[in-house]
Amino acid sequence: MSVQSKVQEVLNYKPVKTILISQPKPTRSPYFELEEKYNLKIDFRPFIHVEGLEIKEFRKLRIRPDEFTAIIFSSKNSIDHFFRICEDLRIKMSGDTKYFCLSEAIANYLQKFIVYRKRKVFTGTRVIEDLKNALVKHKDKEKFMLPCSNLGSKKIVSYLTEVGVDYTEAMMYRTVSSDLSDLSDITYDVLVFFSPRGIESLYDNFPEFDQKDTRIAVFGNTTSQAVVEKGLNINIKAPAPETPSMTMALEKYIRLANKLS
Repeated sequence: MSVQSKVQEVLNYKPVKTILISQPKPTRSPYFELEEKYNLKIDFRPFIHVEGLEIKEFRKLRIRPDEFTAIIFSSKNSIDHFFRICEDLRIKMSGDTKYFCLSEAIANYLQKFIVYRKRKVFTGTRVIEDLKNALVKHKDKEKFMLPCSNLGSKKIVSYLTEVGVDYTEAMMYRTVSSDLSDLSDITYDVLVFFSPRGIESLYDNFPEFDQKDTRIAVFGNTTSQAVVEKGLNINIKAPAPETPSMTMALEKYIRLANKLS
């Protein structure tokens, strides 16, 4: 059964009073407005978290950051753990090292760790393809490192291979399931997921999870597929043409479920 048919199959609207968002609690968020507007109880709890590799574990990879002349950063986590590993190894990167950042936000974050020189920092808009010109220009001159997690960076790796970049993946941190055992006796009307790893964490913590009347809200096709593969029903899905955000998708469902005009 396709994800779409799985979504359409489940249209039994039941009142919603409690929602669990499988992410850390933000400082400001439209979820707070949703909570107040519809008199809901919305809790936040990260189902996954990032752990850095211990230095003795990283040493087993036989990779030294200072043997590379260019570093590709795909996230703020990759920056944090790259420089943590460097510090633990007592390595100081050369001032000539070039840094390739997937977005401006990542590049700005890099300033916490280096003296920022635009001629040595190349910035994309969002995806690795944005860095094509810079990568092609430097691919024959530089030796690239790609700091990553245990999940890898499949799209980035595929693209680097495609354009002929000499690179090495270096796992420096891992994404793991959080301990949710304190939620074992707590139920929510809606569980909201944003990644397949969130679904994995649910089953890591509760192998016998039974959906019953719990509504499942998902963001993105890969998350939807992970839910379907577990045999769960999808009740709320984003993005969609009328509901591009999760809060909009939740609000649409709540108005129907709680019979609001």
